[in-house]
Amino acid sequence: MTRIAVLGSTGSIGTSTLDVVASHPDKLSVAGLAARSRIEVLEEQVARHRPRRVAVLDADKAAELRRRLSAGQAGVNGSVEVLAGVDGLVQLATDPDVDIVVIGTSGREVLLPLLRAIEAGKRIALASKELLVMAGDLIARLVREHGATLLPVDSEHAGLFQALQGVPREQVAGIILTGSGGPLWSLPAAELASVTRRQVLTHPKWQMGPKITVDSATLMNKGLEVIEAHWLFGMPLDQIRVIIHPQAVIHAIVELSDGSCLAQMGICDMRLPIQYALSFPDRWPTALPRLAWAQMAGLQFFEPDLVRFPCLRLALDAARRGGTACTVLSAANDTAVWAYLREELAFGGIPRVIDQTLARHRVIDQPTLEQILQADAWARQAAQDLIQAGAQASFHDCNEKQKKESGV
Repeated sequence: MTRIAVLGSTGSIGTSTLDVVASHPDKLSVAGLAARSRIEVLEEQVARHRPRRVAVLDADKAAELRRRLSAGQAGVNGSVEVLAGVDGLVQLATDPDVDIVVIGTSGREVLLPLLRAIEAGKRIALASKELLVMAGDLIARLVREHGATLLPVDSEHAGLFQALQGVPREQVAGIILTGSGGPLWSLPAAELASVTRRQVLTHPKWQMGPKITVDSATLMNKGLEVIEAHWLFGMPLDQIRVIIHPQAVIHAIVELSDGSCLAQMGICDMRLPIQYALSFPDRWPTALPRLAWAQMAGLQFFEPDLVRFPCLRLALDAARRGGTACTVLSAANDTAVWAYLREELAFGGIPRVIDQTLARHRVIDQPTLEQILQADAWARQAAQDLIQAGAQASFHDCNEKQKKESGV
């Protein structure tokens, strides 16, 4: 029986992970659950999966959950230990009774628990691309030093991981991350400045949380994935490409030295890559739908448009610069996206805030953990200051600047 702890259990990745657990009760059990503050959902999960420990990042919410469980409201008679804060997440991530730690949340507060889990030599199923973006060099170094296993859950990286199995590194010419293009790919450039929130938050293929759905709409998601792939697979940036594939049937492609390509394909359901990370190197049966081959005529592929979608260009530029440029990119993007979701920032203001925040930053190469956290905090404040100052240039204005820079 493999015992797992899920950090971010109440989010979309966490709930999908628990669906996988429920589908394989003879193979998987839940040793721990962690959430930021949604204790009502967490309480239901406790009642269903009976973990020994839970952690809540919000200390007040942790105390409330402790009272509720002690009163037997979840039917567990107070037998569950409730931990609080980042220290609680660290205890859960390093628990000797936990075999696999699933990191299903992108919050910066999870960086330290991830690092401590790596130092404990854990097997980690990582869904948060932001953590590798903000601290990729440090994470990769610690994985090598402590012999931890880092398995990707992000669909594209899970696809690459599968396609790379058994392929000697010297035979890999490059890797391709595909992307559906998000909800705005087919819109003419003139319409991007006036897109509605409903359009932005309605993804054509995946059911995801609001932040990652906005990242998909701006194509920032693909830029973050390039950085993630660089650290996960040790692949030089010039050997990583992004291709838009609206049908989202092929999730990743490995190009071999002789020109052959290996493609990983599957339905758009996060339970597939999650299950593979939990079962690796085995494959378990699943009741999920199969690909309908006869209905897949007309697969399409396009080069990404870096003028219409400037966030991808900003991410690629930060990746080439490296160091804390990537930390600042992720933090500024996170701040801008949540400001957009709170209706404090126009959609077209997202790339401008990121661009201006990066322009103000002095990059540190190979930063320490302390320097990473300082850069993250600085970037969030700088981005917020820009938002409050009204740094919301229209998508048109931002693109005009990029056209001039690129000579278009």
